Amino acid sequence: MLRGFLLALLVSAAPLSAASAATYALVVGIDAYPYEVNLDGAVKDARDVAVALQRAGVDRMTTFFDAAARKDDIRAAWTGFVEGAVKGDTIIFTYAGHGAQMPELVAGDEADGLDEFLQLPGFDRSRAAETDREIIVDNELNAWFSEAEAKGVHVLFVSDSCHSGGMSRSFSGKTRLAHAVTVKLPPPSEEAVSGAGVKEGDFRQVTVLAASLESQPSPEVIINGEARGALSWSFARAVEGAADRNGDGKISRIELEDYVFANVKSQSEALQIPNFTPQLPRSEDEVVLPLTRSAAVAADPNVKKTYKPVREAGWDGKLALTVSGSDLVPENTGGAGVPYRWDAAEGIFYTPNGDVAGEHIDAAAVQSVVEKFILLDFLKAMASQNPGTVSLTPQKDIYAAGDRISFDAPASGYRNMVVFNLANSGQVQLLDVQAEGTVSQEFKLSNLQVVEPFGADHLIVISTNEPVDAIGAALASKNADAATVLQLLSSRIDGTDTSVAIQPLYTREKL
Repeated sequence: MLRGFLLALLVSAAPLSAASAATYALVVGIDAYPYEVNLDGAVKDARDVAVALQRAGVDRMTTFFDAAARKDDIRAAWTGFVEGAVKGDTIIFTYAGHGAQMPELVAGDEADGLDEFLQLPGFDRSRAAETDREIIVDNELNAWFSEAEAKGVHVLFVSDSCHSGGMSRSFSGKTRLAHAVTVKLPPPSEEAVSGAGVKEGDFRQVTVLAASLESQPSPEVIINGEARGALSWSFARAVEGAADRNGDGKISRIELEDYVFANVKSQSEALQIPNFTPQLPRSEDEVVLPLTRSAAVAADPNVKKTYKPVREAGWDGKLALTVSGSDLVPENTGGAGVPYRWDAAEGIFYTPNGDVAGEHIDAAAVQSVVEKFILLDFLKAMASQNPGTVSLTPQKDIYAAGDRISFDAPASGYRNMVVFNLANSGQVQLLDVQAEGTVSQEFKLSNLQVVEPFGADHLIVISTNEPVDAIGAALASKNADAATVLQLLSSRIDGTDTSVAIQPLYTREKL
């Protein structure tokens, strides 16, 4: 996340033409850092994004993974794209790897006195002055993007890295945060000086999507059993067409923002909030990404967007789980990937990220918790195709006992809506059913108080035009459980035009 750079960027309101404009892609992903803590999922992220962009029909793409990510080569690729592009074309630049900070290169340039940079494998902070050619400073990015701006070329920069922030929740994975450089270095290039002169409002053709707000780090989280960056994963799914709600062959700024915000929240378990610059789109039809692949759908208004059953997305109905302190093996476990963990002696159930998902989970309760997370994975797979919008206020990564919160699910445009909670104990708690209305109405819960048991609850909102009477009746039953709900949902709404919104709610005792 490049704060100094982000503050200087605005986005063009002029729509792009998917039929005539060309799209270029520069994709960088780095796991292997000889002089820094290695990452686990950045190259997977970059390859995933590259495949999605290729399938979307980008005209030219250059990729750099691990040791191949050298600054001069990345700069040359960028220069080639700018030279070949014409007004109205788009250059997409995605980066997954470490970010860091350093004392500002130009006095008075940064409000906090710090420049941000992307760290490439060749940089060694113990020899910073000798290896500073292998960092890309925010000022340099300003200069690079100025070249595209001068030609009327649109830029979409996606940065799945971080440089600062703290985390309240326990977390076992890695963050894409390298140690700060504490010594003041000379500017590594002339661009590092000239780019400092770029001020807010100078750009009209650039959109920036960063992994998180400055107050949060960008963690690697477990998605489908693998360490990944939630932003890169969500961006790849968006490019595949999931964000193209109206199927017009273009992803608008609003479509991309709505899709990415919802999926980063659910896939990261609310550990991060992505950050767009500028904060608001300039117009409703502002386009940030044309999708050549979607042109056939756009040309035929009778072709409806289709949704895949979740098994086609890799969901298998099993949960990866390790057990300590007991010989009990819960049913429907044995899934692949980084596992959940149940410490039977302590009665604590942990997520693959290392969070406490539930307390006081004994042998009688563990099966209910397993079924809850199997259902949650099913719902996440549905949400990745058609996410809804929900919110908790105030917004925190973890809530303490006694905190007051409000939950809001806006009207969706679908006729039916079901709202329920997947409690940390594994219980399913019905909150609302709106059946066979013309349009579903807003749902609000206000002034709720956090009480024990603590752990991870998940508030779920399902919006659909499919009948929900049977689902609502099952949820209202005293015997409602996650396995029953899963069976109902998989037989009634899987593969349909159904929106799923997921709001993770992590709680703990007051410190």
